[in-house]
Amino acid sequence: MSTSKHWGEWFLNLRVPPAGVFGVAFLARVALVFYGVFQDRTLHVRYTDIDYQVFTDAARFITKGRSPYLRATYRYTPLLGWLLTPNIYLSELFGKFIFISCDLLTAFLLYRLLLLKGLGRRQACGYCVFWLLNPLPMAVSSRGNADSIVASLVLMTLYFIEKRFVACAAVFYGFAVHMKMYPVTYILPIVLHLLPERDNEEGVCQSRYSLQARLYEFLKRLCSWGMLLFVAVAGLTFFALSLGFYCKYGWEFLEHTYLYHLTRRDIRHNFSPYFYMLYLTAESKWSFSLGIATFLPQFVLLSAVSFAYYRDLIFCCFLHTAIFVTFNKVCTSQYFLWYLCLLPLVMPLTQVLC
Repeated sequence: MSTSKHWGEWFLNLRVPPAGVFGVAFLARVALVFYGVFQDRTLHVRYTDIDYQVFTDAARFITKGRSPYLRATYRYTPLLGWLLTPNIYLSELFGKFIFISCDLLTAFLLYRLLLLKGLGRRQACGYCVFWLLNPLPMAVSSRGNADSIVASLVLMTLYFIEKRFVACAAVFYGFAVHMKMYPVTYILPIVLHLLPERDNEEGVCQSRYSLQARLYEFLKRLCSWGMLLFVAVAGLTFFALSLGFYCKYGWEFLEHTYLYHLTRRDIRHNFSPYFYMLYLTAESKWSFSLGIATFLPQFVLLSAVSFAYYRDLIFCCFLHTAIFVTFNKVCTSQYFLWYLCLLPLVMPLTQVLC
């Protein structure tokens, strides 16, 4: 006879306290970092991600007072290069320890959010194991990929929204969008989530009103304090960072940090469903137009999901990220981390028959 169990209950029998699980996860990541040093020195195939060398070279240019964009293929915010300047002054491993620390911070935020959902400590830790001991985030962060920073910023945003600290959430959201563009898709469900709910009587009355009256009522709700505060603070944070780096590095900052990712196509290492189409049309005059057209399915699906599930913001953001990654014209292995970091939060909603 089949029974249903929560995913997290599979780990309850281990009787390991959360501190022990986090400790094992930390030691595993540290071991991978030092194993990477060994492999880089002894084997032809390097363990360290090539992007990590790009980050380090960009940081070296910054320490010399020059632009990080002098390093070819550096397509990131200068903030990342500034953050990794200790790679030059202290050790090249500094950045990797920053990334695995953000990896563990991501797990801790998952743990806190699961506690806010009403789960017990042991069960919440059980769900976090799917991130803490998952070989993909362990390998990606220890190889020197910076996506764990964005994951921690996104979860910090969701955590402060759940705690109703809207201004703090907006600051972290502004930083997240500055670091990577994909969290910008969360703005619609966040805004809808922060709108004050109508009471039942008002909803019944509104159903009898004309479309114009309903639109007026919706616009009036858009002027709520929480929503305006979030948009203002997040926008101010994002534009302050962008303006500061634009004044220092000029147009190349906008081109490499933002605009490049709107027109980017990867016809080599790519899991995108559009990969083969873009590969065959790489030299076509329609190539650019097809690249822009690939955003249409994302726009339609993201809009529909936002209005359908905004009340459960975490689940909505998970769907947003999964849709964005699945239908993006560029998709590499680290993109899967963008929604894997949200997966433990939606796993309590699922059951497995066994």
